[in-house]
Parts: sequence; structure tokens; C-alpha cells
Amino acid sequence: MIAAALGGVAMAQSGTNSPYSQYGLGVLADQSQGFNRAMCGVGQGLRYSNQVNYLNPASYSSVDSLTMLVDVGMSGQVTNFKEGGKRINANNADFEYVTAAFRMFPGIGMSVGVLPFTNVGYNYSYSEPIAGTRTSTTNTFHGSGGLRQAYLGVGWQVLPQLSVGMNMSYLWGTYDKYISISNSDNYVNTVTRNYSTTVNSYRIDFGAQWQQLLQAGDVLTLGATYTPGHQLGADANMTLTSLDKTSGESKSSTLTVGDAFALPTMVGVGIAWQHGSKLTLGLDYSLQQWGKIDMPEMAGNENAYIKKSGLLCDRHRIVVGGQWIPNPVSRRYYNRINYRFGVSYATPYVKVNGIDGPKEYTVSAGFGFPIVNGWNNRSMLNISGQWVRSSAKELITENTFRINIGLTFNERWFMKWKVK
Repeated sequence: MIAAALGGVAMAQSGTNSPYSQYGLGVLADQSQGFNRAMCGVGQGLRYSNQVNYLNPASYSSVDSLTMLVDVGMSGQVTNFKEGGKRINANNADFEYVTAAFRMFPGIGMSVGVLPFTNVGYNYSYSEPIAGTRTSTTNTFHGSGGLRQAYLGVGWQVLPQLSVGMNMSYLWGTYDKYISISNSDNYVNTVTRNYSTTVNSYRIDFGAQWQQLLQAGDVLTLGATYTPGHQLGADANMTLTSLDKTSGESKSSTLTVGDAFALPTMVGVGIAWQHGSKLTLGLDYSLQQWGKIDMPEMAGNENAYIKKSGLLCDRHRIVVGGQWIPNPVSRRYYNRINYRFGVSYATPYVKVNGIDGPKEYTVSAGFGFPIVNGWNNRSMLNISGQWVRSSAKELITENTFRINIGLTFNERWFMKWKVK
């Protein structure tokens, strides 16, 4: 179990408040954006001229030649943690991403942006009595940080049916994890362990999409992405400090594991069916091969901090989502609203005390509201709600309700004006 009881969870500033973020590189961020967040992140086969789809860089080739797209997003969430008969709630909010896309040349689109990769944020404690004594031990856990990525992507329509693309990302971030073990007996030392790392590395994603016209108004798109795994070149540091309560003296030592972390090989495939401009349905599958990666851990005693295998496991994820627009050219506003829905299931990528971590079930729904005023009728306000359940036997169960807000600015920067 993660803890015998949750003593408290603080409001996180890194996009999560989950105790599970202390494992691996943290909780994996949802890298979808405002429009497909409502569809649980389906995106391998999606090609829209008025939205930025980071999930498959081949989609950038579909961006309208006259426009500049800018997409910004934020989220807020309430999470209920349950363990045994105890429950506690926590709240957090986060400004998540900013992306942009535009047409460079005929058939070639470009995208840039900043978005999260992992999040670390937790703060809890628990106490337990020592058998046969009147004393108790208090364990305190705190962590913050995560990894971010800034990317530059290009999509190229090689053939009328085939587009390829690539994202090149700079991956950076830090995390700090703190464990304190104290005793109510004034004669027993307090022991703390501080874990920290700093990452400065890269990530490359390759993508492809194939479009096939089925009949008048119906298009089938097949999508695939591939991300090669590699070492991140970051060292893991662990500082062990012991405080003598009697004398007030403290002793500390630092252990380091070189090149301790790696990015897994990731593959994704998907299919999307588009019926005219009204209905879109998509199905995605992705695999992240974390199980092949070793992670640093204490090796049974306080003098050995080494890389170990078996701490992570491969992550599989299946997503189904769709979008329906009653009548995109109707004069009635509610007929032009984008109605979206999605469900997903994901296996864990971390192990907790030797057993698989929590599986993740997600249901989402939302709307895309066209922004109409005197100077703009192409931008979109995307609002969605997600219910996420993370659970595993004998571990903490998390139920999260999240509100996502994304704003896509669609401006005709590149339209040529004529003066008569």
C-alpha cells in the first residue's frame, strides 16, 4: 500500500496532486488539446484545417493556407482519494499548453508549442504505532516538479492521400521528492531522504496519415506515430540526512546514479472516419515500452542507490471518440456547436511495492463553441469535462473530475487584401 492512511493532500501547482506521481518520472500528462480533450485524446487519424493536432505531426499539412492557428489551454480539477474507509479531496489548476500552426508552403504546414510531458505533485503523511511501545513513527512524503517539452513540427503532404510529419522537442524539467521518517521518542534519530534530478534532453516523433475517399462526403484516415526511446542523460541524486535529537547534530551523504533515466519507445496507430463535415469517429491504440527501462532505487539498505529493473511496465491505451456538428452552415448558432464525446482505458506504467499501479478509466464530453463577432467567425472556445478513475487492488483509488478550457484563435493573417 502507498500509505496506511492519507494524512493530507496539498493543492498541487504542477498539474497533479496524486501520490502515484512519486513513482517513475511522475504522472503522464494528457498531451491532447482543447478540441480532442473532449474526445479523450483521440488524434492519430484526425485532420482538421482549423485545429492544431499535436498527437500526429502529419496532420499539420491540413492547416488552411490563409490562417494562423493559436491554441491555449488550461484545466481545473477536483480529486477524491479513497483508501480503506478514509476519503479526502484535493483541488488543483494548471495552465497547460500553448501551440500554434500555419501553412509554410503548398502542402507543408508547421507547428510550434509548449506542453507538459509528466507532472509530479503530492504531499501526504501517515503515522503508525510501534508494537510493544508507546511511541509512533510518522512518515511524510512531498514531491514537486515534472517534465515539459517545447516542440517544432512539420507536416508534408507527399501525395494526395499521404502525409508525413515530424516533431522535434526539447525536453526539460526537474523533480524533487522528499521522505521524512520521524519518531515520537526524543531519543530516536529523524531520517530524511531527498531525491532530485534535472533533465535536459530531446524527443523526436514521426507521424504518417493516409486518407482514402470512400464515397461522396466520406473519408477514412489511417494514422500512425513512432517515437524512438533513448537515455535522457540525467543523473539521479539521493541525499540521506540523519538528525540526532539528543545532540542536535546532523550527518548527511549524497549518492548519485549516472544516466539514470530514459525515454521509452512509443508507437501509436489509429483510424478516423469522417462523414462530410458533420460526423467524425476515431479509434486509437498506443504502446509505451516503459518495461524495458531501469530506474534508480534504494537497494535494501541506505548505502546502495542503484538502477533496478522491474519497477516499470509497458503502458497500453485504447481511445474511442467522436464529434458531431448538426449543421456547420446553419444560421442557428446551436446547430454549429461541436458536440464531442470519448472513452479510454489505459494500463499503468509504474509498479507500487512490486505490484502493478492503477489502471485508468476515462469518460469525457464537451463542446466547441464558435466565436462570432464583428471581426471573427472562425475561432473556437472548447470546453469539456472528464471523469478519470485510477484504481488498483490494495492501493489508493482516485476519482477525478476535470474541467478543460481551450481557446483556438483562427486568424486570416495570410489573406491578401485588394484595394480598389
